Amino acid sequence: MLASPAAMLSAAFIVLIVLVAIAAPLLTKWSGWDPFQYDDTAVNPDLGGLPALPWGGISTDHWFGVEPQSGRDVFARIVYGARVSLAIAFAAAAITTIVGVVLGMLAGFFGGWVDQVISRVMDFLMAFPSLIFMIALLSALPAGNRPVLLVMVLCIFGWPYTARVIRGQTMSLGQREFVEAAQASGASKAAIVFKEILPNLTGTIIVLVTLAVPSYIGTEAALSFLGVGVVPPTPSWGQMIATAVPWYATDPMFFFVPGLFLFLTVLSFTVFGDHLSRAIDTGDTSK
Repeated sequence: MLASPAAMLSAAFIVLIVLVAIAAPLLTKWSGWDPFQYDDTAVNPDLGGLPALPWGGISTDHWFGVEPQSGRDVFARIVYGARVSLAIAFAAAAITTIVGVVLGMLAGFFGGWVDQVISRVMDFLMAFPSLIFMIALLSALPAGNRPVLLVMVLCIFGWPYTARVIRGQTMSLGQREFVEAAQASGASKAAIVFKEILPNLTGTIIVLVTLAVPSYIGTEAALSFLGVGVVPPTPSWGQMIATAVPWYATDPMFFFVPGLFLFLTVLSFTVFGDHLSRAIDTGDTSK
């Protein structure tokens, strides 16, 4: 992976965006604007609230420009939006991975009725058009703590995909010599699952997590864009893009900046996950 410029650039951007999300309060204090602060002087009321300066109001005061009408700082909302998007994506990826790995290993190792029950639940959830049902669920649920609700909904429809892969890998590993040797030595089934099979799934799990994160970032942005995700005024990239749609012809920078960050973040995780998958497959083949 060190020999691949694409993988290294992707890794560098991922590290950058994670650091930006962690340091969002410090960065906004440095820029002088918080994500909820209005700046009436940065917009021109005679032009319908368009930024007073060209290029979306980019200046030394507002590094990425301002929102039309409100004058809120785009840079502050981008860095806090990164915090929201990454927190939701990482939490959903962690929970779906834990649930998917445990249920996938149980189904693949024990087989029989255990496999039948878990597999039918997976088939049932995977048969749903997930985005439509996410929209329906989030529309029906009270606003409450919307990020937590988003994580829950993403996990409900996300874990079967992880479990399906882990189930197949576990069934393959269950036929290997080291598992038969552990069984012959009298090891318990729990010891075989967690001490013999699970360590050999580490590479697969890492790849699944790396590829799940961009999927959840994109899904959260789509749900926020449709108005059922993060509730205003909490910043979200998808929500910012939705707000920018009516202005894209007159203030394209307001549309371009959150769209660019969303695109680069999803692309970086996807490219890095793809290279990581190939690197792990190459390593496994060479053993």
